[in-house]
Amino acid sequence: MAAKQASIARIWRGRTRRDKADAYAVYQESEGVALLRQKALGVQMFRQDRPEESEFVVISYWESIEAMSRFAGSDPRKIHHLPRDADFLIALPEGVEVLEIVVNEPA
Repeated sequence: MAAKQASIARIWRGRTRRDKADAYAVYQESEGVALLRQKALGVQMFRQDRPEESEFVVISYWESIEAMSRFAGSDPRKIHHLPRDADFLIALPEGVEVLEIVVNEPA
C-alpha cells in the first residue's frame, strides 16, 4: 500500500514574550505538537526569537481537507487553543491558514 501524500498544510502562528519562549516551546511541543504527531501525516514547529518576543509557527500536513476536519472539526480554520495558551501568548490567534500544497518533492 502506498504511503499517503500530503495535499494540505495547516499553519498556526503565535507570539510570546521572549522571557516565556523557552517554557512555551516545551509546552507547545508536549501539548500541541505531540497530538498532531498522532493525527497528521507530519508536523513541524518553528521558532524565531526577536529582542522582545518570539514567534512560533506550527505546520501540520494532511492528505485532504476531510482528514484535517476529522481532527480539527467541521471548520478546519477554527483555532483550538491549548489550555494554557492565554498564559503564554501575547494575543490569542483568531484562525489558522489552510493551504493546498502545489509542489511536494523531497530535497
